[in-house]
Parts: sequence; C-alpha cells; structure tokens
Amino acid sequence: MVTKALLRKPSVFLCAAALTLVGLTVASASPAQAATHRTIKIAFLSFAVNNPYDAPMLAAAQTTAAADGVKLVVFDANNSPQTQYTQLQSVINGGGYQGIITQPIENTNLIPLVKQAIKKKIKVVNIDQILGASASTAAVQVAGLSGNVVFVPTAIGKTLGQQAALACKTFTTCNIGYLYNIQGSTVDTAVHSAFISALGSAGTVLNDSGQTYFNVPDGQSSVATELTADPSINVIVAADQGCVGAQNYLTSINEYNTGKVLLVCWGASYEAQQGVEAGGWFSDAAQAPASEGQLGIQAVVKAIKTGKNSGALDPVASEPDHGLLTKSDAKQFTPQWTA
Repeated sequence: MVTKALLRKPSVFLCAAALTLVGLTVASASPAQAATHRTIKIAFLSFAVNNPYDAPMLAAAQTTAAADGVKLVVFDANNSPQTQYTQLQSVINGGGYQGIITQPIENTNLIPLVKQAIKKKIKVVNIDQILGASASTAAVQVAGLSGNVVFVPTAIGKTLGQQAALACKTFTTCNIGYLYNIQGSTVDTAVHSAFISALGSAGTVLNDSGQTYFNVPDGQSSVATELTADPSINVIVAADQGCVGAQNYLTSINEYNTGKVLLVCWGASYEAQQGVEAGGWFSDAAQAPASEGQLGIQAVVKAIKTGKNSGALDPVASEPDHGLLTKSDAKQFTPQWTA
C-alpha cells in the first residue's frame, strides 16, 4: 500500500515530475563506493501519461525515485502498443539505463524486448497490467523479471460477477447492462469472461455493447444508450469512469440513488469511495495506482542495488476486505485517483 505520507502530499507528486538528482562522483572513491554513489537511471514506460488513473501512479513513482536519488525518465506511449514497443527498443539500445518499469498496453508484445533487457543485465519490473500470456495470475511470467505489481483481470471479473449477483437479489427479475472499457482488449476480454462465469444464473445480461474508452463522457453516453434500448436494466457493471457516467445520466433523469438502478464498479476512485459510502453505488473492486507506482520503483531499485528480485507484490493486500469497497467499509479507504 502506498505510504500515507505520499497520499497526504499531492503537491509533492507535481514537483517530483521536474526533479532530477545528480549523483556525486568522488575521484578517490573505491569502485564499490563509486557504484554506491552513481546516479541510478530508470526508464518508466507509461501506458498513457494523460490519464487520470495513470497520473497518481507516475507521481508516486517519481516521488519514490526522488527520495532514493534516482533519475526517472518517463516515456508516454499514449495508448499505442507500437509506440511503446519502439520506446522500449530505444531504451535498451540507447544504453545508460540500469532499470526499466513496464506498464504494458498489450500483454505479450513487449516480452521479447524485456528478455533482451534482462539479458543485458537491466533490471525490469512490471506494474499495473499483465506481462504474460495468462490474465489469471499475478505471478511473474517472464523469467528474470525483478518484480510484478499488477491487478489480475480475472480476479476483478470474478468479484464483479459475485457483487452483481448480490445486487440482483434486490430485484425479482435482474437485468444487467455491462460496459467494456475497450471491447476486444486483453484486459476487458478477461474481465468480462470471469464476470459472466461468476454471475451464473443470478442475472441476465441484456446489453454488453457499450464502451467507456476510459473516460466519463463515453461512459455516460453508453449508459444512456443501453438504458434507452433496455429500460428494464436495473444493474450497471462498469469500471469507475463508466459508473461516474452512469451516475451522471441517472441523476439527469432523477433516478440516481433511488434503488431503481444499482452500480457495481471497479477502480476504487475518489468517486467510487464517495458513491459507495453514500449508497448510490452498490460496491467497487479496488485498484491502487499510486501503490503500484511506489512498489514498482522500490522493487527495481532493490534489484539494482542488491540483485534480489521481489516476485509478485499485491498493491491492495493491506486494504480492507482485500480491496472490496462496500457500504460497511468504504469509510476506511483512501482513494488514490479521480475518475
């Protein structure tokens, strides 16, 4: 879990983006001392810098890096797998980096390059998104990886299915509207499949054609389309951007927090914590982007300094109910991002 000091000082995140620390070189130092004082340079391959979910992840990484005297160089793929692939090639071939943080857009295309980096003795830690063929495990899937700090898509999907089934008990007949983020993506496919499996016969998915594209306006538009096409929908399942969009639309037609439509969501944003606590959202499965950024930097610095790998690290391990926000525990959560 991200330290409370980081969460209490958002202004530090903003300052950290511009902070560069230069290591001291002492001519008379022994080789071991010189290595100790050499500035560590780490590449951070961001999914997309201009994203409300990624922003606190990067900010926490920058703050943690600055505290360790580490120079963090950020690469913004802007949601393009090919751009991210090219950026990783440049980092490996350009030299000068002792470590790399990957936040993959696509779960397997970076693997050959990650293997190249590891072969060149560059320490690599993966965060947030799965790096590997399986979307059902947080375990390291690339030999030699120095750490893996991710959420598991199938685990989120299972939680959503279980929570939707509980929400469905409120209604005699339960009809569900489901929103993808990007339909067909590796993450969304895994989440949706696990959701359907966990839901079982507890409810009927009437519509799952909507997409949020990770933003509130598209979420709101998709919910409006689904509810217009199927007015009998009484449970909406979506990531937090979609649920904020649903809240906005339901508010506009005077049906938010009336019990007519329940929201089952994932992300644990500020809006989620507020919505669950107030009762407008049924529940929310947590993600912790700032914790991922902090833990990722700590793991790669540890690997560079000691040679020791950290394996799989769970960013929500210390959260109440292992990251499930419900009416009973929502007050105990500290949101790490704003949808």
